[in-house]
Amino acid sequence: MIFVPLGYNLRSLWVRKASTFLTVFSIAATVAVLAGVISLEQGFTRIFSESGRRDLAVYWRPGAQDEGSSIFKPEYADVLIKNSPDIAQDEQGQPLAAAEMFLAILREKTDGKGVVFVPIRGVQPMSFTINAQRLRVVEGRAFAWGSDEVVVGRKLVDRITHCRMDDVLMLNTTPFRVVGVIDDDGPFAGEIWGDGDRLRVALKRDAYNRVIAKLRPDVDMEELRERQQHDKQVPADVYTELESNMRTTERLSSTLTMLGLALATIMGVAAVFTGINSMLSAIASRTHEIGVLKSIGFPAGAIFASFLLESVVVGLVGGIVGCLASLPLNGIQTGAMNFNTFTDVTFAFRTTPTVLVSAVAFSLVLGIVGGAWPALRAARMRPTEALRRD
Repeated sequence: MIFVPLGYNLRSLWVRKASTFLTVFSIAATVAVLAGVISLEQGFTRIFSESGRRDLAVYWRPGAQDEGSSIFKPEYADVLIKNSPDIAQDEQGQPLAAAEMFLAILREKTDGKGVVFVPIRGVQPMSFTINAQRLRVVEGRAFAWGSDEVVVGRKLVDRITHCRMDDVLMLNTTPFRVVGVIDDDGPFAGEIWGDGDRLRVALKRDAYNRVIAKLRPDVDMEELRERQQHDKQVPADVYTELESNMRTTERLSSTLTMLGLALATIMGVAAVFTGINSMLSAIASRTHEIGVLKSIGFPAGAIFASFLLESVVVGLVGGIVGCLASLPLNGIQTGAMNFNTFTDVTFAFRTTPTVLVSAVAFSLVLGIVGGAWPALRAARMRPTEALRRD
């Protein structure tokens, strides 16, 4: 006899269904919280990572940690755009590059629950050309160049005041009219866009924050980085759009990851102790059964595997229940402050298959850890001692 029949373990779980349910509930709650936090982190990271392009270069001033801390004087931005041989050109021979201003402005939420910093971007005509494949005007029209008009991201319309069509947005003392709503699979759906020259005047900004450019297909990114860092006219740090997006998200992403691990650890410890108590109680009430199993020939390894299997089954069921409990979160819109730019970012929970697999794997670990010691105690019992116990 090598293995204890599985039916024996399943009947045992059903007989002590009260303690089984308590353990399943404890593990399910832990898994649901972990899956929720990971889904939150996945949703935040997705809007930056999946929209980032590798053929688009982003220029920041040397040493800048994010877009907000980078500064390019207009004359330097012009030199960079016009003189760089690495930048691709359109059919008219114009460089596919644009200088952009970025700033966080304080705006009220539509629900009246406080204020948040909303990103506003001053762009040039080439900004639309470069992002033509991903940026869509879903309502109204694009703003007229040289006018006090703006377009707002779709995610801001119902979240931030004065971001609906035909609303007037006051920037310092200058009124800007909302003439369109833009959508994007990335962060632009949570930004306000306007003419860079007009916004710089209204917001009293005398510089741009970054230069974006579509690179020629034959450009080696590493060589470009090295060359641009040591450029005598306009030294700059160069990243692909994907790289710059990931730098922009690293602090909040790391915070959410650490929060998930901390909550999972705290609640996981509680779930493990619940599982240990449940299994120890089961062993105490089944001492005679263990003695009988050993006396009829089941080895210690089979006893250990049998009781560990019970704990793993409980962990698996708890993991599945926890994942099912977290599924309604998928797609729910929420917002958080990006710690790199201190702006509000609107995104949705993303409960992906990876999240669910990770959560179930974590529940199995809880089941194994919670059942290993009780299973070992059961396996080490001597048949005669087990049969004599009350």
